[in-house]
Amino acid sequence: MFCKNCGKEIDDNAYVCPHCGVKVERQELQSQEKNTLAIVGFVLSFFIAIAGLICSILAYRKCKNENAPQKGFAVAGIVISAISMALTVLIYIIAIAAVAATV
Repeated sequence: MFCKNCGKEIDDNAYVCPHCGVKVERQELQSQEKNTLAIVGFVLSFFIAIAGLICSILAYRKCKNENAPQKGFAVAGIVISAISMALTVLIYIIAIAAVAATV
């Protein structure tokens, strides 16, 4: 990461630039990255359940703030993915049973 004031490279976890002493504004960028992953997981949970589940779990684990808005998207993605995968397994079981009954 680079300091917005002096432009020198600083540690990603720094709160103050060691070169110029200006407070580092990095919280906003991290929140946006987490939000993106949570939304991607939520959307994928409707189409590709396993990918949605993985993205949502990763986004949930990155949420340190209990009231983070992206945490809701992550939880919703996990729930929707789990339900979707369970329904898929149930449909396969019913289909196999139907085929076995006709044979």
